[in-house]
Amino acid sequence: MTEQKRPRAATSVLVFGLYMLGQGAALLVAPNVLLGLLGFAPALDVWARVTGIALMVLGLYYVAASRGEWTPFFRLTVVGRTFQFVAFGGLVLAGLAPLGLLATSGLELCSGVWTFLALRRDARTG
Repeated sequence: MTEQKRPRAATSVLVFGLYMLGQGAALLVAPNVLLGLLGFAPALDVWARVTGIALMVLGLYYVAASRGEWTPFFRLTVVGRTFQFVAFGGLVLAGLAPLGLLATSGLELCSGVWTFLALRRDARTG
């Protein structure tokens, strides 16, 4: 019996899901470290930790979708990650967020491009 090769798009979504789990854990455990690296003021309330929990839940969705090789989800994440980059860029341009926000949203955009290209390659190789 031959082993079926894992789709490239599933791998890209798995990596991004693990990134989200890590980012969420950082916000949950030590939010001001990550916020400081991105140029935000220290969190004085619970919202950074709440965001961390939400990121961890989303990360679990990404990991599960990757394991199930759920291609419709992969396609949707490309749109979502592109939108997030544009929206965060708008916040930075409007002076509502620090420039460091583009670092994290840039990673999201690059990972979305990776997934997009992987989906195309997976479709060609069947």
